[in-house]
Amino acid sequence: MRAHLTATVLLVLLAGCAGTPSTDVSADGATADVAVGEELYQANCAQCHGVDLRGTDQGPPHLDAVYLPNHHADISFFLAVRDGVRPHHWNFGPMPSIDGLSDDDVTDIVAYVRAQQQAAGLLE
Repeated sequence: MRAHLTATVLLVLLAGCAGTPSTDVSADGATADVAVGEELYQANCAQCHGVDLRGTDQGPPHLDAVYLPNHHADISFFLAVRDGVRPHHWNFGPMPSIDGLSDDDVTDIVAYVRAQQQAAGLLE
């Protein structure tokens, strides 16, 4: 598991050096699935971050400049799922870690978030 996470981290960091969001390939080389990412997002993230990614009274919006790759790279999502997050941009309280999501699941979720950011005109 740790080796798989390390491989994911390295892939994400290398993809970040290319200057584009890493939404096309998961840690094992499989193509990310935006549709699956949407299902996983709705099941695991929407309660706090909103079904439309615009946030709720429990969590911040993912359709915000703060969550673009230049500020929160894809690896941030992996770390948030694994370790949770202490509040640092908004006052919603800490985000707990999310059990039951694999690295491939998070890859799909990130692909969905990045696709929605692009559709909203936040990414080129």
